[in-house]
Amino acid sequence: MTRPVLLRTRRVQLLLALLLPLLSSCVTVEVGGEPAANVQLSLTDARPDVTRRAQTIVDALLIQAQPAQALGDTQAIAYSRRENEYAFYQYATWTERPVRRLPQLLQRRLQARGVATAVGMLGDPLRADWLLVIGVDDLHHDVRVAPGRGRLALTAGLYDRRTRVRVAQRHFVATVAAGRADSAAAVAALSEATADVFDALLPWVETELQQGVARAR
Repeated sequence: MTRPVLLRTRRVQLLLALLLPLLSSCVTVEVGGEPAANVQLSLTDARPDVTRRAQTIVDALLIQAQPAQALGDTQAIAYSRRENEYAFYQYATWTERPVRRLPQLLQRRLQARGVATAVGMLGDPLRADWLLVIGVDDLHHDVRVAPGRGRLALTAGLYDRRTRVRVAQRHFVATVAAGRADSAAAVAALSEATADVFDALLPWVETELQQGVARAR
């Protein structure tokens, strides 16, 4: 190898050595370390099919979403490596903010269960004596111990609209193990957590509605 060629080769090697750390710092990866693609992911109810009641409890039930905590009122999917510290997956987002998505999923579950003849969202042209208010308190991928867990926390309040009185309130929490430390596995775990919360929430709503109807007679 001639001297000019050798010098050019060394210059290229030196340039690559300087550029590679800069190039690698421009690539954002998932929590698990693999490169991420731009993708929108949908939160779902992992168990939407339920046994229908033989008889509805009330004619109509409305659902209202309360203003959510920051983690529930964004299209960014949150994860946490340390307690009370959160970050967001850069290349994966929700198709719809959880503060809107979760009440929609709950509406479908309540309708499928037959809790009321009609289940709608507040603002729908539906006359109802009962209002179920849902607040999203927490929704994130906890990866303090990999591969982590999906965590969902909701607060539900049942109101008698005739008297404008809250007749019951309860906090629901579910955590489900994630298969991997990435956004897709996080969403799958959070969808299972959604189903777990609904599994606990529906019997509570049914009991409170039955008691409320009995008191009103």
